Amino acid sequence: MKRSLTLIITVLACCGFLNAEESGKHLFILSGQSNMARFKPALWFTPGINEALGADNIIVSFHAQGGQPISKWYKEWKSSKGETDPHAGKIYDSMMEATKVKIHDKMVRTVTFIWMQGEADSKAQNSDVYLASLNGLKKQLEQDLKRTDLNFIIGRLSDSGLYRRRDKKRVENMHWEEIRKAQQSFADASQRAVWIDTDDLNGEKNALHLIKPDGYSTLGKRYVEAAKKLIKENSN
Repeated sequence: MKRSLTLIITVLACCGFLNAEESGKHLFILSGQSNMARFKPALWFTPGINEALGADNIIVSFHAQGGQPISKWYKEWKSSKGETDPHAGKIYDSMMEATKVKIHDKMVRTVTFIWMQGEADSKAQNSDVYLASLNGLKKQLEQDLKRTDLNFIIGRLSDSGLYRRRDKKRVENMHWEEIRKAQQSFADASQRAVWIDTDDLNGEKNALHLIKPDGYSTLGKRYVEAAKKLIKENSN
């Protein structure tokens, strides 16, 4: 009888009928420049992801700073002219230091990196190296976290830079548009990456920053849904 019961339990477990939760926590790292710096994970992300995956299963690390180019994250950044940034990786190092404190002595089951940045690189006219920089940042994260199964969510650069403020007239802004395309290309190239549309979140004036609080709260919901989908689709 005991052997039969053991066999039944084993069969049920193998077939997925026992909902025993896998060990390890889901780590979310949120970073970027001003629109990410203005985002409040405690209000607009953490409650939703806690509800979806369980508060005891979540670690959220947040580090953002306005007005910063991607070179402050990607340590090997170079412009198309070979220029470098003497402070390359400075924000990244702070972000990773804070993250490693949060995950110390904890088993991490999944990692999702949520990124919202690009305005500074458009202004500096460095769109031609943005996709390479994103790929370099990905590799950097993989090396430091010692895993290659990272999920990426990109809050795509809004349409703000494609309009004049005074009359809302659409204008040509090559670098702004190219960064948007680079973010889409990065996400579309991997089943572990998605990009989020933010064009409808910055108000009628197509402002640089999203509308508070509705724009950011809606963005948070989109981050949560994207994270749930990536984790579910890529679970082993």
